[in-house]
Formats: sequence, structure tokens, C-alpha cells
Amino acid sequence: MALSKDHTIRMNDGNKIPVFGFGTYSPDNVEKSKCGEATKIAIEVGFRHIDGAYLYNTEEQIGRAVREKIADGTVKREDIFYTGKLWSTFYRPGLVRTCLEQSLKKLQFDYMDLFIMHNPYALQPGPNPLPLGEDGKLIYDNVDLHQTWEAMEACKEAGLVKSIGVSNFNRQQLETILNKPGLKYKPVLNQVESHPYLNQSKMLAFCKSKDILLEAYSVLGSQRNAAWLNKETPILLEDPVLAAVAKKNNRSLALVALRYQLQRGLVVLVKSYTKKRIEENIQVFDFHLSQEDMESIEGLHRNQRYLKVDAFFGHPQYLPFDEDSDDDKL
Repeated sequence: MALSKDHTIRMNDGNKIPVFGFGTYSPDNVEKSKCGEATKIAIEVGFRHIDGAYLYNTEEQIGRAVREKIADGTVKREDIFYTGKLWSTFYRPGLVRTCLEQSLKKLQFDYMDLFIMHNPYALQPGPNPLPLGEDGKLIYDNVDLHQTWEAMEACKEAGLVKSIGVSNFNRQQLETILNKPGLKYKPVLNQVESHPYLNQSKMLAFCKSKDILLEAYSVLGSQRNAAWLNKETPILLEDPVLAAVAKKNNRSLALVALRYQLQRGLVVLVKSYTKKRIEENIQVFDFHLSQEDMESIEGLHRNQRYLKVDAFFGHPQYLPFDEDSDDDKL
């Protein structure tokens, strides 16, 4: 999986993915229009991989931004690699294509480059993406993921998506898909939280052994969003070891954290709505970390997650993330 001159990697289905992507998750307190403006800036400075999702509710703004940059001659549609995500309320096989088609309609795209399952857990179908019971807890659905994956494969065969993958799967859940009888297409990648405090080394090794890419989000720690964040986590971009490596290379802490992941062979997603930071982030290809630098950052791993997943603890198919466990469940 060698990196080409255009900063892409070939996936196991033959399609190429840009290794550096622009994330578009927007907290509820941020105007969705800012996502569109930031997406246009990202395209202008050189991002060609855009990561979105049905749940983010920003696909109309993303689609409009892409069309504007096509209209002004900056890019063609085939230059843009768009990732969308199947949300949990659409995991019943008869609903998978519905979710995809709704996203394509909002984007005004004919196809997606990559469509991934947002997580391994189904929720009750319906108009509410986060259905809650009277107890205030999520209402789960119990769906055979084999059937969901078969519906994903059908979307690929229908030409609505070029590649299919997963997100937030541990090793056992990935193996459930890989060991499915009659599997037509295995996932091209698994998108997970990863940063120096959670380097996902075991998951990376497992994915490499199966010719599956690992894609990292929350690479700079995370937004301090109380809804999803474990508030007791330290701020990654204040870490003294990371600061020392950044000073040595005359780069920002953020650029060092991004470059670390790229040199490990991950596909990396980064999000910012600030023009200055978007412009800075694309400079990740302008320098190289030494082996000593890489080992220093590697030593920061503490199996520390920023993203809370406790909302799914009671799910009938719940399996924990535990990178350091003896049974090697990741």
C-alpha cells in the first residue's frame, strides 16, 4: 500500500483514496453554512478527500460547496473523493439504499466514492436519528450485520457507491464481516478514533494483515464537545513530548500529530472551520519525522479515548473497545 505522488493509496478493491481528508462534522451550536464555506476553502488549498455522514446533517452544504468549485473550474467531480456514512437507524437491509439515496439527493451527486457503516450498532428505524425511550436512553434494534453488509454490497453493484467500508468496528466485529459466507467485497477500510494517546497499533496491524486500510479521526484529540467527549481527558495539543518534537521540526503540534499518523500508514481526517488552520494542515506533506521523533510520539500511547461510546453499552450486540486486553479484542 505505497503512497503515490498524488498522495493516494490503492484500496483492496482497486480504487484509490487520498490519504489526507477534510472532516465535516459540525456541532449543533455551529451554523451548518460554516461547513460549506470551510469545504470550499479546503478544496481551494488542495484537499480532495471530504468525509461526511448522514448524521452530520451537512451534506446539502457540502454538495453545494463542491458544485461551486466545479463551476469555477477548481476541480472536476472525479477529482473529489467523498465519503458518506450509513446511519444506525437504516441498518435493516431494506433501508440501507434509502439512506444512501437520501444522502445522494442532498449532495446532488450521482455516486459516492466511499460509503461506510457509521458504527456496528443498529437503532430503531424512524425519522429520529437518535430515538430515545421514556427512560431517556437510545432505543436499539437487533439486526444481523451480515444482512446489512449484503445491502451495502448491493449498493456497490448498483453503481451508487464505488467502495464500501466500516467505522468504529473492533477486531471481532470486523471478523464477523470478513468471515461472512458468500462475502463479495470486504471492507476497504475501518475508520476509528486514533491519535498519539490512542495509537491503535493492534488494530493497524490486524487491518494491514487483511489488506484493509485504517482511517483515523479525532487525530488532534477532539473538540471539547461535552455531548461526546470524555471531559476528564487531557488536551493532546498541550502535551510536552509532542511540543518538543514540534519545536525540533519547527512545526505546530497539530502538524506533528497529523504527520505521525500518515507515516504509520493511516488515512487521516482533520477538521477545522478556520481558514488559517485549514491552510496550515495541508502542509503536512512538506516535512518528515525522524525515527526518533516517531518513537517519542509512539511512547505517548495510553489507550485514552476522547469519544464516549457509553450510549451503546446496553446494545444486545455490544462489544467493548479494549486495545490492551489479553484476548486481543480491539
